[in-house]
Amino acid sequence: MAANNTTTAPSASPAPIQIDLSLLTIVEAALIVFGMIVLGRVARKIIIRKSKETSLTWIINEDTADIVFRMFVLGGIIWALYLLGIMSYGLGPTTVGNIAFAMGFFYFSYLIAKKSKDYMIMSSGKKARPETIVKAKVFYYVFITIAFFMALSFAGVSTELSALLAAAGITGIVLGFSAQTVVSNFISGVFMYFDKPLLMGDHVKIGELEGVVEDIKILSTRIRAWDGTLIRIPNEKLFNSNIVNFMRYPVRRVDVNIGIAYAADAERAVEIIKKVLDDIPLVLVEPEPLVYITNLGESSVNIAIKAWAPSERWFDVRTRIIHDVKRALDEAGIEIPFPQRVNWFANELKIRIEEPPEKSGESGEGA
Repeated sequence: MAANNTTTAPSASPAPIQIDLSLLTIVEAALIVFGMIVLGRVARKIIIRKSKETSLTWIINEDTADIVFRMFVLGGIIWALYLLGIMSYGLGPTTVGNIAFAMGFFYFSYLIAKKSKDYMIMSSGKKARPETIVKAKVFYYVFITIAFFMALSFAGVSTELSALLAAAGITGIVLGFSAQTVVSNFISGVFMYFDKPLLMGDHVKIGELEGVVEDIKILSTRIRAWDGTLIRIPNEKLFNSNIVNFMRYPVRRVDVNIGIAYAADAERAVEIIKKVLDDIPLVLVEPEPLVYITNLGESSVNIAIKAWAPSERWFDVRTRIIHDVKRALDEAGIEIPFPQRVNWFANELKIRIEEPPEKSGESGEGA
């Protein structure tokens, strides 16, 4: 009786892993894998058939069918390995099964993130907008990062996450110093996506550079200058520069200054210019164009013309205003003078005119 009451202390070491490699177990594992492959193929055919009958082709299509088929196959393999006892084999603080599940989870998360990113880009049209591309990439990287840390938790190494994060922090510092320009350009590109200071096709002025926005990428922006040259601007420099966007709003003001002679009738010139603006179809009625005398210059009476026009036709309207105003003033006899300067002398100037000497031939002929 005394012997029956004694208890054995639990062993400090875990029980050894039992791997069952008997013929029956191997056959059963093979049947599981085969069955999951068959089920995967059936599911794949059903999804492909449904993709031809639904409008949600971005969800139900051949790519989705392939992902589902791979999930069946991978699930069958993991199930079979569990049956054989291999998945219970310990690796440090975790097991082979946990690591396999975590790898499978991260793999399918990667496929889903990539499919979602591609759909976001394709759904925006044949030529995706830059902000759509940036949004898709940001979503992709955030999704992958979250899936990565979840996979670490599933792998059973959550207790080692602190050490892993510390190592990642040190690695990030080292990479930050070595690639700080790339990181800075990337972050600036993300900020510019939310700020949206410019779009493709906009006429912009950035510092001393001016042209049309050709492409906006995550690290740099490309501008086609007016002389046809390509200018690549890093997003960090672009984000910290003064950006003048001439196409941000639908209308833009045309400013033209013209000088007329002091002897001309300024009020009549203003009326003539207003009539010219009324005859140009692209000059907007609202806001009303303004024509007024700004100042009395050294050589002319200066008149300001301020008219509004559609932003995409601004250059054409400005060119026509200058041409038509010049012609109308010429027809009305109103002079646009050259720069003139009047000099006053304190003492009266005396001019002596001398006759040219007679030619010797002429004097001989007279003799």
